[in-house]
Amino acid sequence: MTIPGHRHERVAEEILHELGIMVAGELKDPRIAALVTITEVRVTPDLKHARVFVSVMGTEAEQKSTIRGLAAAVGYIRHELTERIQLRRAPEIHFTLDHSEEYSQRIEELLRQTRKPAS
Repeated sequence: MTIPGHRHERVAEEILHELGIMVAGELKDPRIAALVTITEVRVTPDLKHARVFVSVMGTEAEQKSTIRGLAAAVGYIRHELTERIQLRRAPEIHFTLDHSEEYSQRIEELLRQTRKPAS
């Protein structure tokens, strides 16, 4: 028996898994050519909206282009999710750039600078 009230978290994990597979090889949009990683999916408890955090390695222009490409493929993605996860209705998907990797690299660099002895 599952814990009531946590279905949206399980659905978010399944969406993360399936989107990772789709981005890796199924989406043929040339705008999604950069190194793309789905880092997190947050689904509202009513399963109507899903915020998908995407990490894109590349220039700012490539990042914006990738988000536009993913947004253009949202119809296909929602259709595939209903089939694969067996949902009645797929949530509305909103793609957001995830800058956490860049942020953590910046913090690491600052920490390295503080460890260096002043000459």
